[in-house]
Amino acid sequence: MGALFRLALFCFRFYGATIKALLPIDKGLRVKKAFYSFVLSGLMVFGSQNALASDHLSEADPWEGFNRTVFSFNEGLDRYVLKPATLGYKAVTPDLVETGVSNFFNNISDVGSLFNNILQGKIDPAVSDLARISFNTTFGLGGIIDVATPMGLERYDEDFGQTLGYWGVSSGPYVMLPFFGPSTVRDGVGLAVDSVTSPMNNVEDDSARYVLMALKAVDTRAGLLEAEKLITGDKYIFVREAYLQRREFSVNDGVVEDYDDDNF
Repeated sequence: MGALFRLALFCFRFYGATIKALLPIDKGLRVKKAFYSFVLSGLMVFGSQNALASDHLSEADPWEGFNRTVFSFNEGLDRYVLKPATLGYKAVTPDLVETGVSNFFNNISDVGSLFNNILQGKIDPAVSDLARISFNTTFGLGGIIDVATPMGLERYDEDFGQTLGYWGVSSGPYVMLPFFGPSTVRDGVGLAVDSVTSPMNNVEDDSARYVLMALKAVDTRAGLLEAEKLITGDKYIFVREAYLQRREFSVNDGVVEDYDDDNF
């Protein structure tokens, strides 16, 4: 219980720094970073509009040779670094603490979801996001305890890649990013913008920010330990098809076209 209390104190300080980072507009460096990221995003979106179009998910990978090379790199990094660290984390961390860590990062992602629901003009989801952040940050001890879900407040988990898709930007070719994993040109742009708006990436203390990023990577990997048991056949193709179909599902809010796909 003492560990949870110390984690809660850290969370309150973290969200205080978050509010301080997001509200002022006179911090030149942060504004410049945001400006350059949005300019770069605009150029990449413009390029993605002229990218290869496809009526079938498995045909959206014209850079497969490059992507497989990056995929092999990521697999090696996972095999020798991330997965062992994750297994060690799960071995020594009580389930209650694991849940608290996951809730904490979910609360952070709700900030980005709020931002993107506003950009998409989705008022009710935005209100739900705001309510979740408010209740979980206060009554949930900085997000460690998810009090919003039992209250009926749904998580929407929107990101800028989904926002671009909502406004008609095509996904562009599939691309495997070093360290970050499967993506598309559009979602890569979204990732750049999300990094600017994320409270975690706006923590000014470098050491604290790196610890948070590492802990988030381990927490995310822990959530995939069971899912990876479902992978069959060519792992690269399985991951690609699963990612593209899941993203299409998310962008269209669950409304997707049926595919006659013999490969998946």
